[in-house]
Amino acid sequence: MPRKFHPLSETGKASVALYENYLRTEVDMQPATIRNYVADVVLFAAWCEATWSDGVETAVLFEPEQVVTPTIVQYRTYLQTGLKLKPATINRALISIRGYLDWALDIHLIQRNPAKPVKPIPQTQQPVHHLTDKEEAALIRAVDAVNSLRDRTLIVLMLHAGLRVGEVRTLTRDQIELGKNTGGLQIIGKRNKHRFVPLNATARAVLREYLPTLPEYMIYLFPSEKTEGALGERMVQLIIKKYAAIANIKDLTPHDLRHRFGYRLAEANVPIHRIAQMMGHDSYNTTMIYVKGTDADLQKAVEQLAYE
Repeated sequence: MPRKFHPLSETGKASVALYENYLRTEVDMQPATIRNYVADVVLFAAWCEATWSDGVETAVLFEPEQVVTPTIVQYRTYLQTGLKLKPATINRALISIRGYLDWALDIHLIQRNPAKPVKPIPQTQQPVHHLTDKEEAALIRAVDAVNSLRDRTLIVLMLHAGLRVGEVRTLTRDQIELGKNTGGLQIIGKRNKHRFVPLNATARAVLREYLPTLPEYMIYLFPSEKTEGALGERMVQLIIKKYAAIANIKDLTPHDLRHRFGYRLAEANVPIHRIAQMMGHDSYNTTMIYVKGTDADLQKAVEQLAYE
């Protein structure tokens, strides 16, 4: 977000720094998420100082007790009409601000959270990329052509177990169960919710081939080459982008592979509550988004009613 404001004052920086320290030491949150939250708060604080100081001789420094609900509403308008940001970006900023003010309330810097009444910007549901049979086959051929067993294992698990990026990249040996004709993954998903995802023969076969190639001391299934910690989220995205380009599939994301898993389960007439269980959904409404029919599905359905 480009700004024409002066840098945040030392008073403002000190307040945000305390909040950042709280996130890093007290909250179970990814470092990248913390950076995003803090960046959002810093930009809001800088905007507040610039707005409050406009037309006055003495600069007004940012402190959470000076923020009122109209301040946040005006900032939301600025992001929407001034910077013309997307609803998702604006809403993330509002969430970050509300989280900061929740913290300020908890440590008694303010008496109430002025962000609570502020509503997010409505968002239009974006259509999901339905990976077709032809595209899936092309994607697998692309991986096979490069001959990377690691990448093939990662992509197969996303396609055949419906894992989120955060779930697949942090998989460990301890989460894998492999029997002769059965297998599964013990997944720790959003909000530390546990679920069991059974593995089909395709997923079991690629794991049996891949696991012996990992050093015994390696904890993560997909380690970072630099740190031997878990593979980064950005790297997973780049891996998918790489093979999508080779396969000539446009705008493919890791989430599209997860969606493919849900779609194929629905196509096989698996009950919706079982699909929700395997995908880790709290609401069946979320699951319905994943299993929504494609245009081709709808065309096929109406053709069955034709007289010819």
